[in-house]
Amino acid sequence: MVDTTPFTRAVDQFADRLRAAPQSRLQRSAAAEALALARELARRTQLVEEPGTAPREMPDAGMFAAADQITVAGHDFALVLKDEDEVAEAARLVEEARERAGV
Repeated sequence: MVDTTPFTRAVDQFADRLRAAPQSRLQRSAAAEALALARELARRTQLVEEPGTAPREMPDAGMFAAADQITVAGHDFALVLKDEDEVAEAARLVEEARERAGV
């Protein structure tokens, strides 16, 4: 089994920063960036778990749910990662989204 700790740590840190962010920052870009990441992680998970079916899009549950959405999608995705290269790539996606979100 692959160690997904670097990825799940990045997901949890991003979620914690979103929870601590002021509403104005969430409105500007942070929540939208988090939702985009959550949707991408959910899409990738679905492609592994249900190959050949069209991925369903994670709904927009509002800016205050963005942290929970990336947490759920991230931890689901961690379950399908196969090797250290995939873990590193996934962690990179999270870090890039966090930087774009400005948190």
